[in-house]
Amino acid sequence: VTNGGKTTLAEKLKKMLPNCDIISQDDFFKPESEVETDERGFKLYDVLDALYMDEMVKSIKNWMKSPASSGVVTEELQNTCDNLKNTDDVYILIVEGFLLYNYEPLNELWNRRYFLTLPYEECKRRRSTRVYQPADPPGYFDGHVWPMYLKYKNELEENGSNIVYLDGTKSQDELLSCVYSDIIQELKKLRE
Repeated sequence: VTNGGKTTLAEKLKKMLPNCDIISQDDFFKPESEVETDERGFKLYDVLDALYMDEMVKSIKNWMKSPASSGVVTEELQNTCDNLKNTDDVYILIVEGFLLYNYEPLNELWNRRYFLTLPYEECKRRRSTRVYQPADPPGYFDGHVWPMYLKYKNELEENGSNIVYLDGTKSQDELLSCVYSDIIQELKKLRE
């Protein structure tokens, strides 16, 4: 969901996990001139066609081929995971975005999948506090953003599996603790 805390959570996890990088879907938006406009004059940013998804997949696969050369800092984070042995040999890539699980070529790449949710009123409130370029025109949230969120979320619920749904109204610390613990357990399993 837009403004659900995806980037904040990803950045906090990166600081806590050894050998961790982030790829953000926001870095793959097409320029405004290439984004379609609907009959109401709304730029359709909340659809897959507004993004260079093939480039995103390529970036992820390139990272997977050579994570050690991607600029991941290892030394200073070594002490943050004292309970894990051999952290040098495991690299973590967090991919964060709003339409990740609706793009089939990415679905074969995930080890873990988390989906932040927010109720309508809270999402609209948070969205209204953000500044976007270009700015949201009047009615954009109700006319495009929220309906697209519901559409893609419904697709996920029908087709997706192994997705952990997270309540975005919980505190950042609660969400961080939940996901961090899950990742630590996954790392332990990988080492067994």
